[in-house]
Amino acid sequence: MAVVSPGQPDLLAPLLGLPGVSDAAEAARTALGKAHRHRTNLRNWPVTAAESAVRGARCSSALDGGGVQLGDEAAGSEDPVLAGALRVGQALEGGATNLVGVWQRAPLQALARLHALAAADMVDDADLGRPRPVPEVAARLDLVTRLVTGGSSVPAVVLSAVAHGELLTLAPFGAADGVVARAVSRLITMVTGLDPHGLGVPEVYWMRRADEYRAAAAGFSSGQPEAVGAWVLLCCQGLEDGAREAISIAEAAKT
Repeated sequence: MAVVSPGQPDLLAPLLGLPGVSDAAEAARTALGKAHRHRTNLRNWPVTAAESAVRGARCSSALDGGGVQLGDEAAGSEDPVLAGALRVGQALEGGATNLVGVWQRAPLQALARLHALAAADMVDDADLGRPRPVPEVAARLDLVTRLVTGGSSVPAVVLSAVAHGELLTLAPFGAADGVVARAVSRLITMVTGLDPHGLGVPEVYWMRRADEYRAAAAGFSSGQPEAVGAWVLLCCQGLEDGAREAISIAEAAKT
């Protein structure tokens, strides 16, 4: 992946100077590396990646008010949020090369594809993959996708946190934005090699702290350094905890 060109300012570099961010990013990187080196994941990672995708999808659905499993009495067997999250999870499963390649070449197309999967049962077909026709939305999507696909040299953990927070607060599509934002966070960790097989399950951590997650996202939207730092830290903690979840999956899959 390319990095910011010499002479150009790295707009995300100041984030590394926020209290605790550099250490938290390194802790998440180390934890995910340990998960990938687990003996089960060295050979049978497709099995554990599939379980990660399902768990992540269910938790992502819950964060957007959906169910956690098909047939939930509370949400109904045709819950559109869960169905969309599961489609997205399947598309990303194991670091799916198709979406990874599209993200690297044309991230806005990848975003559109993720939304089409997430919102297929929620909006008209004509609106699938189409951001809201607001100038600010187009401009911010362009900036964010440029920053996270070579426009910054900050660690992948920070890139994923920024994209995640921007998509949550911008709500570019108006439906299924949370599922898409968390999917993009996963996709960035795969593309950058931080979590190439998508073994981590950070969504579990965020779901268990749903109120904190939503408050931190709202703080991120303010742009205040302290609030932005709190969001990035929450994302780092989610990835670190998600790595421990990945190890528990690997342990359960041992034969």
